[in-house]
Amino acid sequence: MPPGEHAPPRGPYEQAAPPGTYEHPVPPGQNDHAAPSSPYEQVAPSSPYQQVDPPGPYDAVVLAGGGARRLGGGDKPGVSVGGLTLIERVVAAVPDAVRLVVVGPERPGLAGAEFVREDPPGGGPVPALRAGLARVSSPWVALLAADLPFLLTGHVKALRAAAGPRPGAVLVDDGGREQWLTGVWRTDALAGALAAYDGRSLYGLLGPLEPVRLSLAVGDDGRVPWFDCDTFDDVSDARKRFPSVTDKR
Repeated sequence: MPPGEHAPPRGPYEQAAPPGTYEHPVPPGQNDHAAPSSPYEQVAPSSPYQQVDPPGPYDAVVLAGGGARRLGGGDKPGVSVGGLTLIERVVAAVPDAVRLVVVGPERPGLAGAEFVREDPPGGGPVPALRAGLARVSSPWVALLAADLPFLLTGHVKALRAAAGPRPGAVLVDDGGREQWLTGVWRTDALAGALAAYDGRSLYGLLGPLEPVRLSLAVGDDGRVPWFDCDTFDDVSDARKRFPSVTDKR
């Protein structure tokens, strides 16, 4: 995710989800673009929003075309963590999305995905979002990075339910920082913002929409939904959370 892009301190639209019971995520394979099932999937903490029916159908746009310079320029979405690639884990978190759009090079293992490239390739998250949103037809869209090893179905459901009448909802980490590539948005609001924006910052684009800022309760095992794998140390740390699996990539 782009570092350093976060809005001012928490505002009136923030919602905090208190700890609750645990529930299993929707099993992978529920639709044609879910990742392979795995015994290593973590359960997601529930929140009050998981008891609310999320508003309307949604598509998912996964940004997977970055340069991964801090990972030596390799294929970051294809890095294996816990027996699945990073992008397979993210896709498994949106099994009920009507349409799955991946902005990045075509790759195997993502049945049902539509692939598109930003112009120019590697041009950054805002051009990538423009390219992905052009394929979206549902009233809501989940905007996600491709390097979130611990994102689960329950987290996305909580974001969708929390958005309510607002233009969207974005996850905040334990330090109160917005995770702009872990959010759910009204498609028309996002399209309108893009049409009026010529900058390169996700905060500059999304911050003025004043989304709900959702803080989710997490367990004590370090598998937090906002954790992203930007460096070799991040990948190593994520793999340690799956001690019974040996990753080869």
